[in-house]
Amino acid sequence: MTLKDLNIGETAVVGTVGGEGALRQHFLDMGLIPGEKVTLVKFAPMGDPMELSIHGYELTLRLDDAARIGVTLAKAPAAKKAEAESEKPVEHPGLGEGGRYHTKKGENPLPDGTTLTFALAGNQNCGKTTLFNQLTGSNQHVGNFPGVTVDRKSGAIRNNPDTEVTDLPGIYSMSPYTSEEIVTRQFIIGEKPTGIINIVDATNIERNLYLTMQLMELDTPMVLALNMMDEMRGNGGTVRINKMEAMLGIPVVPISAAKNEGVDELVDHALHVAKYQERPGRMDFCGEEDHGGAVHRCIHGIIHLIEDHAKAAGIPVRFAATKLVEGDQRIEAALKLDQNEKEMIEHIIVQMEQERGLDRAAAIADMRFHFIHQLVEQTVVKPRQSKEQLRSARIDQFLTGRYTAIPTFVGIMALVFYLTFGVIGLALQNLLEAGIDALTVAMDSTLTAWNVNAAVHSLVIDGIFTGVGSVLSFLPIIVTLFFFLSLLEDTGYMARVAFVMDKLLRRIGLSGRSIVPMLIGFGCTVPGVMASRTLPSERDRKMTILLTPFMSCSAKLPIYSLFAAAFFPEHAALVMVSLYFLGIAVGILMAILLKGTVFKGEAVPFVMELPNYRLPGLKNVVQLLWEKARDFLQRAFTVIFAATIIIWFLQSFDLRLSLTADPQQSILAWLASGIAPLFAPLGFADWRVSTALITGFMAKESVVSTLTILYGSSAAFAAALSPAAAAPLLVFCLLYTPCIAAVASVKRELGGKWALIMVANQCIVAWLAAFGTRLIMML
Repeated sequence: MTLKDLNIGETAVVGTVGGEGALRQHFLDMGLIPGEKVTLVKFAPMGDPMELSIHGYELTLRLDDAARIGVTLAKAPAAKKAEAESEKPVEHPGLGEGGRYHTKKGENPLPDGTTLTFALAGNQNCGKTTLFNQLTGSNQHVGNFPGVTVDRKSGAIRNNPDTEVTDLPGIYSMSPYTSEEIVTRQFIIGEKPTGIINIVDATNIERNLYLTMQLMELDTPMVLALNMMDEMRGNGGTVRINKMEAMLGIPVVPISAAKNEGVDELVDHALHVAKYQERPGRMDFCGEEDHGGAVHRCIHGIIHLIEDHAKAAGIPVRFAATKLVEGDQRIEAALKLDQNEKEMIEHIIVQMEQERGLDRAAAIADMRFHFIHQLVEQTVVKPRQSKEQLRSARIDQFLTGRYTAIPTFVGIMALVFYLTFGVIGLALQNLLEAGIDALTVAMDSTLTAWNVNAAVHSLVIDGIFTGVGSVLSFLPIIVTLFFFLSLLEDTGYMARVAFVMDKLLRRIGLSGRSIVPMLIGFGCTVPGVMASRTLPSERDRKMTILLTPFMSCSAKLPIYSLFAAAFFPEHAALVMVSLYFLGIAVGILMAILLKGTVFKGEAVPFVMELPNYRLPGLKNVVQLLWEKARDFLQRAFTVIFAATIIIWFLQSFDLRLSLTADPQQSILAWLASGIAPLFAPLGFADWRVSTALITGFMAKESVVSTLTILYGSSAAFAAALSPAAAAPLLVFCLLYTPCIAAVASVKRELGGKWALIMVANQCIVAWLAAFGTRLIMML
């Protein structure tokens, strides 16, 4: 049988692990290796993916991937024996105590004044970014959603100016699976930090130590920060720190990053091992004959073969050897082996596989996990079932329940949007708009009193204040929306949303994680694009960003209201609701098209940890809001500012570059007249409509104000167009290019080429949809 065949609550032993390449390696790195026990916890409400318990943590897996893993049902556990030695109570180490283990000091300590560089590495959700904040005093968003740390961030350790610690993306192993893991591995191998601070979640120690063992193979000075020890002790568990240090051969320091306990002691040990270049005292984790003899001989045979190549490539030889056994193509290419050496290595590996009875990648993973089991058995006093796990299980019964998950999700998001766009965000937006209006009036009066040149006066008031001010008014909406989303993210709920929605989105080629950015897009495309940073796959990220603008943003509501009231007064509500569903439908069709053309292949397999629910930190939330506001303001006063000036110039000057008060004589009107014939098949070949669409590129609300100004009034506009022409125009406004702020966001995330592709794609799709609407209306 396979994992897919398990029933809820059943426990099985992994027999075989299918799949190929990076995906199979990822399965092994997450602990799905032959001989391990795994329990099926539940299925997502739509029946796929599944939630598993393995190595003491929760893992999600799609049924298609689960079918690749062969299992046999586990036998009932034997009666409990007398209390084991490891279960007897021991004295709890104080936070910060430990780190007593030191290897022999390097003969050549680094000279005084040398900048000590540290890589801060660890699994996702282990508190790494929190520790980074404590170490550096830097402020960075801390999330409880896998993959939240996307960018590399650095800072000097407090009170130690000659240091630099780099917070790397969370990874599970040194076998790159996602783009984030590639970033981390390239930094550690390529930039060669003088020390590594490896942070390990003490409440999930077995999974976390898998990365630790690979980091030790790099032969870089290293200290292990055992985080969340306060949580472990609160549940009745502890760790024999000195014994763990002796078995690992590196300093181990128990800490609580969230409470800033033990961090100073951690810094002392990190500085010490880096200064004196104290390398790990152990890198060979092969065990006794039945678990490591064949693997041991294989690795050491390869080490002798590649030692000169590894030295020339600047790659630690033990690390290179184990990666060659795993089949790592990047390492093989970097070593520049000749054909004879490659064949000899292959013979050695095949011989090991025959002796060990496992394939190469599984044998290495098994070797590591076997050592981890021994280490945990001798050094960890297992806690009672975690209060945090029990609490999470109770909450999940409702939030991921079969009948309650989706209604609850819809209700939560509806409340978030209501509070953002109808209460809190709206009130703050109105307040900011009032302030901008008052400032505009004051500046207008001042410029008039000073008798400033008419062109400069128009630039300042009509260009800068009106253009940038209209975009700035969205700042409260963005900050409020991200406030609520950061609460949901930091609690761990967003990971559950991805779990619940994965099956639905996979049908259009996306992962469940894409639901969050696209939902945000209904409020505003800008934060929706920004939220895509949490997606682990470059393919999913690009596809999600290209689809998010099809979700109708709140800035288009004034357009819908004007058109519905003017042309379809008896069916206004139906028209507005239909527009939202039309946007979703076109987005789905576009996703299916992209899936079969530009983004061929399946979405990244949904192998994801479900973290425990935790209360969000106020400091983290405030920091996130500041970062989002700062990013938006930077765009508002760079790209958007430049675009505003251009639009003002085109609107204010005629072809002779003379200032004109008549919009019909402006360069913008001339350009609009030039493109107006493109809209003739759609039924609105009027330069005034084209002008409104161009100004809508600045901000969608500008479409309404421009039409009202150019036609004289909304009534005159209503009289100028028929419902048969208004409907295609409304559809075009729904689907054509998003505003300049959104385009700037896409440019920042994906680059200028993709931003242009998105604009062209949206306009083409909008034209085709409007043309289809025109044909229907004519019928």
